[in-house]
Amino acid sequence: MPARKALIIDDEPDILQLLTITLSRMGIDSTSATCVEEAKHALKHDTFDICLTDLRLPDGNGLEIVDFAQKNTPRLPIAVISAHGNMETAIDALKRGAFDFVSKPIDLSKLRQLIDVALKIEKNESPQGDDTLQQQLLGNSPSIIKLRETIKKLARSQAPIYISGESGTGKELVARLIHSQGPRAEGPFVPVNCGAIPTELMESEFFGHKKGSFTGAIADKQGLFQAANGGTLFLDEVADLPLAMQVKLLRAIQEKAVRPIGEEKEISINVRILSATHKNLLQLIEDGQFRQDLYYRINVISVQIPSLRERPEDILMLAEFVLQKLFPDSQTKAPKLGQPAINQLTRYSFPGNVRELENVLERAVTLCDGETIEPFDLQLPESELLPERRIDNSFDTQESEVSIEESSTFIHHTPPSQLNEPSLNAVITGGVSATTKPTPQPQRASTVSTTTSGRGDMPLEEYLEKIERQAITEALEAHRWNKTAAAKELGISFRAMRYRLKKLGLD
Repeated sequence: MPARKALIIDDEPDILQLLTITLSRMGIDSTSATCVEEAKHALKHDTFDICLTDLRLPDGNGLEIVDFAQKNTPRLPIAVISAHGNMETAIDALKRGAFDFVSKPIDLSKLRQLIDVALKIEKNESPQGDDTLQQQLLGNSPSIIKLRETIKKLARSQAPIYISGESGTGKELVARLIHSQGPRAEGPFVPVNCGAIPTELMESEFFGHKKGSFTGAIADKQGLFQAANGGTLFLDEVADLPLAMQVKLLRAIQEKAVRPIGEEKEISINVRILSATHKNLLQLIEDGQFRQDLYYRINVISVQIPSLRERPEDILMLAEFVLQKLFPDSQTKAPKLGQPAINQLTRYSFPGNVRELENVLERAVTLCDGETIEPFDLQLPESELLPERRIDNSFDTQESEVSIEESSTFIHHTPPSQLNEPSLNAVITGGVSATTKPTPQPQRASTVSTTTSGRGDMPLEEYLEKIERQAITEALEAHRWNKTAAAKELGISFRAMRYRLKKLGLD
């Protein structure tokens, strides 16, 4: 295997010699350049596996090298060498496409770690990676196609990334894909929910502690940063960190080192930081609840994940995938989505996004009597149904009951004025009165009123739940708590009855 080649750009002879010797001991040949022009000439006429450049050069700066490489050799990993304390320029270099940065005075162990990671980039890139992205990040909408391309690009960098998006959009999935597609794929991926750690244990959890450093420290403990060494640390709900912890986190990211509680010296760490939250960090900064300097450290590059209602053309594909996942046994056939159910799913706003879609379908499978899921089984609240819209379903889906031979499906919206008044059965099944299954006539008169005259200031969902609870209780009492008979009177299946009893805490 031919030796790897590196381009070193620095006008200080001592630094050039130090870097050349270090790379040589790693089996890497070096070419030197002392200014921007020499570096550009070398990049034009030779091929390199890695480039190390100082930020300050006689005829310019290292940012020009980064920009030039992005246009001419975008796959070349470039690490910038910055003076200690010159973090703002280093962050700027990362935003422009630099792979990583090294602070002066150069720590040779950190430099070797950086080079090792950089040289793994090509090794981890393969056609299988594209297949993995398409299989795990489902969708054919433009926003998802763009997101997959963004993940491939960001996986090559070591820049801290901030992932934003509503709850349930898949922020941790995106973080895992960035990790698995990059040079740290063989290292650990350590996710941590910052809001789930008690404040008093936070420093110990993140940085570890020495035995006897405080009451209860009966043994040495490795922190999350050390657990993620060589890999990726994913800080989910980073907005929930208290201000005191934000200061310590900022230093760990900036110095690439941590100091466990009770330890005298800092420990070097080799970790990539990915963070996420569904909250508005800029608003929290204005409110004094989040440090602005930490925001700029973790938000070197930002990724916005689209909500599910912004990509309705992906809903059917995701729904089919979820149904197959709920029935992994090939001997048990998953129910299919009927066209009316598809229409409702693509009209629904999904405030809980993909996570809510999974919950809706899991409930629908429980309530479904036959082989086809109907709107009755979805139990989607009318208040969250959007007006009609044209949905592009151009992907192939042989599993669906509806053949998508045409390029689009039209979703029709019934104006509220044309909807029937809710029946007792509509209340029991979530208020979907326009598309509920035929309801047998009740065998006795119910004392439950479905009008809103007695609702007062009670929220609608709570009021409907109250009516539902009362109706089910009366039916059960009338049939001596025979669930089958009570379900038949209410016009719902036995499986639906069991689901409602569990939901209402009556089981």
